[in-house]
Amino acid sequence: MRILVTGANGYLGQGIVKELLDKGQEVVAADFKLDHTDERAEGVECDLFDVGDPYEFFGEPDVLLHLAWRDGFVHYSDAHINDLPEHYAFLKSIAEGMKNAGHGRIAVMGTMHEIGFFEGAIKEETPCNPVTPYGIAKNALRELTALLCKQNNVTFQWLRGFYIVGNSQYGSSIFSKITAAAMEGKKEFPFTQGLNQFDFIDYDLFAKQVAAAVSQDDINGIINICSGRPEKLADRVERFIKENNYKIKLKYGAFPDRPYDSKAVWGDDFKIRMIMEKSQ
Repeated sequence: MRILVTGANGYLGQGIVKELLDKGQEVVAADFKLDHTDERAEGVECDLFDVGDPYEFFGEPDVLLHLAWRDGFVHYSDAHINDLPEHYAFLKSIAEGMKNAGHGRIAVMGTMHEIGFFEGAIKEETPCNPVTPYGIAKNALRELTALLCKQNNVTFQWLRGFYIVGNSQYGSSIFSKITAAAMEGKKEFPFTQGLNQFDFIDYDLFAKQVAAAVSQDDINGIINICSGRPEKLADRVERFIKENNYKIKLKYGAFPDRPYDSKAVWGDDFKIRMIMEKSQ
């Protein structure tokens, strides 16, 4: 398949593009710059929102994997709301192109922050009540993408991401920040009490799950990209520090917990387990 991956040079895109290529897919990697993207991909450096007809511009892809998103870790950034119409217009053009071609699939990266405050296993039918501009914008795009796919007879996949664990110092997650601090030689890292429980998934497995999901079309709709189990934040961070042999200590209680974070939340992994089993 010819798979267009937007945001290919980002933290998530780099690993996902590599996994897709390893699976033998034809990948068109699109981003402003592609200096960290696997060179086996067909690279297109561009502004996604200024390419005219994107379906034609990117060579009529069979699948779109839309990862592109600004300020994903800055939950109150105005960019989430300001960029939403641009994402919608881009996806609308792709969906209409796929309709005219008579086939196609659109997969978009979502987030568990679409759900809002919730405790327990997040399922496909779990109601969404987002409480940040990030969650609100992503949830709106989910609903709009589902509508566009239905109107244009295009297959819809919404890949709902959870908490990704990786040791890249260039990401914006707590794990990337700890990595950067450790490399700078810092001895302490300011932290919350770390009592909340979340669904953590290692970066490599996250990339494999996304690649497997978009390489098939038997299982569609909302697909949780997750481990399927909760773990206390403090336990996972302490384990991360140990796994990487960092000489840094957590300074507990330096920050309060975010009021909108759930006490215990994780993804129902039924769909992704089926997909991964079939991909073996």
